[in-house]
Amino acid sequence: MSDAPAAAAPEPGRGRPRSIRQSLASIVLGFEIIIVFLAALVIWGLAPTENGSLGLPPWVALVAGGVLIVGLVVTIGLLRYPWGFTLGWVLQALILAAGFLNPAMFFVGILFGGLWWYCMVAGARIDRDRTAQAAPEQEQE
Repeated sequence: MSDAPAAAAPEPGRGRPRSIRQSLASIVLGFEIIIVFLAALVIWGLAPTENGSLGLPPWVALVAGGVLIVGLVVTIGLLRYPWGFTLGWVLQALILAAGFLNPAMFFVGILFGGLWWYCMVAGARIDRDRTAQAAPEQEQE
């Protein structure tokens, strides 16, 4: 028997375990759901009653925030596909663009964009290292 820990077995009903990159990305998107919800409420609450930011009615902030939240939730489920990460990048850009409605969102967009970038780089590196470690163990069996 080998002293090395056994590779993670796939969960019942799933073909393979989630990668670290997928796990980190879903954590970032999950926190962004909370932040986008709160930001939509702030943008809606700070808008004048007649015309909100950019001359739009105040309810547009709530609808746009809701659409963005649905996009974040859907993206968490789509991270099993490579294009799900691209969709995540698009959502990061939209969150950054929300800074035109409320300048504080520029900070939020940069912060979460940086977290997203770090999770993509570090998660991919960890997954490569895990795959490289598992390859020699599989050959020995």
